[in-house]
Amino acid sequence: MIQRTLSSKTIYLTRLLTWCRTNKFSDSTTTKDGDGPPNTNESQNESFANDFETTPTGEENVARLLKESATYSDAKDKNWSTSPYPAGVPPSVEDGNLVKPSIDPLDTCVILFPGQGTLKVGLVNKYLHFPQAKELFYIANEILNYNLLDLCLKGPQKKLDETRFNQPATVVASLAALEQLREERPRVFETCKAVAGYSVGELTSLIFSGVLSFEDGIRLVSVRGTAMEYASHKTPQGMMSVFCTPEAKVHEACRDAIKWARDIGVDNPICQVAIYLYTQSKILAGHKETLEYIEKNAKKYGLINLTKLPVSGAFHTKLMEPALKSFCKMFNTLEIDEPRCQVYSNYKGHMYGNIRLIRKYLPKQIVSPVKWEQTIQCMYNRPAGMAYPRTFDVGSGGRMKTILKLINTKAHEQCIAV
Repeated sequence: MIQRTLSSKTIYLTRLLTWCRTNKFSDSTTTKDGDGPPNTNESQNESFANDFETTPTGEENVARLLKESATYSDAKDKNWSTSPYPAGVPPSVEDGNLVKPSIDPLDTCVILFPGQGTLKVGLVNKYLHFPQAKELFYIANEILNYNLLDLCLKGPQKKLDETRFNQPATVVASLAALEQLREERPRVFETCKAVAGYSVGELTSLIFSGVLSFEDGIRLVSVRGTAMEYASHKTPQGMMSVFCTPEAKVHEACRDAIKWARDIGVDNPICQVAIYLYTQSKILAGHKETLEYIEKNAKKYGLINLTKLPVSGAFHTKLMEPALKSFCKMFNTLEIDEPRCQVYSNYKGHMYGNIRLIRKYLPKQIVSPVKWEQTIQCMYNRPAGMAYPRTFDVGSGGRMKTILKLINTKAHEQCIAV
């Protein structure tokens, strides 16, 4: 449309200039007495001139036409155009309005819960002067048929680190820490817009959001921990954190480790990324032999700072498949409700859309990689210039806050460890 408009205005301008030059030539060839040769274009010029009786002529008219030809007044009609910009983008800055959130992000909050491996003997003692926190442990003791509080307070640490004990202890300790947050900031439940839990912490987030009751959540995490420990005893396996240099070849390392383990007689060896922690760091898991291969050949694949984790199982890999039957059997008997805030899935890396998806994806988290980096990126995705909500790291002793800093520094600035 713009091209047609400019073309018509160009023809219009050309005709006008031609008419002006013709009149000038006619004036110079006609004598004052009218004795000169007759002007053969006189009638045509008079007719043409009549079309412009109301239109200014000369430089003024040319200037006006040139100005109009550059206005692009019809640019707002985008039906004809192909644009690299999103639909609805204004043709100029002046025509658009900046999108402002209806709620100040600083009046909202996000809560992060830790996974297995952060809890130390005696850590929960600081939460016990909150009456509700102590009550949570008493209820858990009755459900589990052993004294979870005593184990958390007195240890030994080796027993507390066992998966069947550590997972329930991690969930209850995180919820106890939440009581401190509730005491110090009473509006935390009201203002929480999103929650995510790392690995077993996802069950904590489902309890907090009201999807599971506390009692059902403890029953489920107890079955989960026991089943995963059972699966970890099927074959020697483990987990190992690695730091990736710019030249890192993680998937190639896992592929070669599997081939090497198969060559030495391991049946169906597994080695894969089990947790996407942050950009430079991954946690690998699989058969013990595959991890030993990577440890010996780390430099070849651009991997440094390798650390074996104090866990017995290759969690979040196919080696946990023996745990699924028990977990699903228990999970399918539980009633679940709609969450009161957004809950993020480790398996998908974004929030659950409905309770049907919770039933579908939660079991898959046991045998699939934890997409923690992707989850954090999704949670804190926002337009440039928009403030970040307050974030509370609940129960990890600051570990989740540290990981957050490595993924999103600006979100970390608003994070408080409880």
